[in-house]
Amino acid sequence: MKYMITWNERSQGSAIEYEKAQQRILDVFRQWQAPANFKIEMFVIRVGDWGGYMLADCDDPLEVHKLCSMLPAFEFQARPVIPIEDAVRAELEVMAWRDNLKI
Repeated sequence: MKYMITWNERSQGSAIEYEKAQQRILDVFRQWQAPANFKIEMFVIRVGDWGGYMLADCDDPLEVHKLCSMLPAFEFQARPVIPIEDAVRAELEVMAWRDNLKI
């Protein structure tokens, strides 16, 4: 399953507290290694902002949850996603089914 993971930094308080939180984030993240079943397909940061996007393919939602729990200074959202061509195919199938209903 593919997941689009987004994050934003939580408010950290004073400028000094914010700087310490940023350092902690980097210290923790530098040591993180993606599990073998967690393939990062895209990993980008929003320019001029403290957040970003990751497109990951993972067969275990617990691994996605672990990533989202690793850095409490961030607010994460992980949404399952599918390729557009698969979505269109499924929508066309259900539309054809619906059009054939005897109502």
